[in-house]
Amino acid sequence: MAKVKVPLTAYAEETIRTLAHCGCLLVSGKLEKANVMAIGWGLIGPLWGKPFFMVAVRPSRYTYKFVEKTGDFTVNIPRRGMEEIVDYCGSVSGRKHDKFKEKELTLALGKRVKSPIISDCVVHYECKVAYKTHVVSVGLPKTMLTNCYPHGDYHTLYFGQILATYADEDAKEQLPIQE
Repeated sequence: MAKVKVPLTAYAEETIRTLAHCGCLLVSGKLEKANVMAIGWGLIGPLWGKPFFMVAVRPSRYTYKFVEKTGDFTVNIPRRGMEEIVDYCGSVSGRKHDKFKEKELTLALGKRVKSPIISDCVVHYECKVAYKTHVVSVGLPKTMLTNCYPHGDYHTLYFGQILATYADEDAKEQLPIQE
């Protein structure tokens, strides 16, 4: 299926629904050596007059070192039927598994960033880190500390400026969440 350029936030609503339902796939690294992780938390929209995708990555995650090194990442929206793959990518570490090979995921060069995309997915966001910050315990509600950070492994929040967005020509029909 051919990939076509779309407006940078054309699939924002569908992306938010997918994040909440089954998750998306974040990739960072280079075509020769990258890692993929599932994400269920993220924000997409305007910031500082530009389109942004904010993602949360714990420093303990294997992907963290790739984002730190490349300064960019891609967010890939899975097509319907890839839910098990997303679940797998969120439950095993790239330190011990080649998730791309094990799940037969096809990587392709990004158009505007070093990090590749997963061409099996239906929508792709290429993001350049413009800012990052670290979540700290001060001010977080006790329930969040208990539920999300019982071991103190606080996320780094990466604010990625969206440089390119493209999708399969029939993306609307292939999304895992239909309106």
